[in-house]
Amino acid sequence: MLQNPPDYRHDTLLPLPPEVAAEAIAVDAACSGNPGPMEYRGIYLRTGQEIFHYGPVHGTNNIGEFLAIVHALALLKQKGLGTMPIYSDSRTAQIWVQKKKCKTTLPRTATTAPLLDMVTRAERWLQTHTWQNRIVKWDTEHWGEVPADFGRK
Repeated sequence: MLQNPPDYRHDTLLPLPPEVAAEAIAVDAACSGNPGPMEYRGIYLRTGQEIFHYGPVHGTNNIGEFLAIVHALALLKQKGLGTMPIYSDSRTAQIWVQKKKCKTTLPRTATTAPLLDMVTRAERWLQTHTWQNRIVKWDTEHWGEVPADFGRK
């Protein structure tokens, strides 16, 4: 079991395995129901500090995972941190970001319109910007829950 922090880590306050970079952001989303109240956040792995949080709003977990990655990319671009990796446990969101398209089937209603407008803005950002940040699949099976996890499972 990892200690907080492990003896072999002097670059982080979190219990990170040796193969995980501390100079990175971990993102995650949580949704109660599908769709339902959804929120997402990003954690700076060196300190464990929450650096952004959005929600809750009515949405889906996959949308939240997608928006969390785009939020992290935009923030890192804005701060000039173009090489910092982003860890996400969502393969679906990573594919959507790679394709620059959120393939959600969430219907547009008065309740979902603000979130779907955010999705459109995120897709536009992906289509009009470049980034060098690696988006790394968090290996939950071997590393445990991603540090940005909301702990509601």
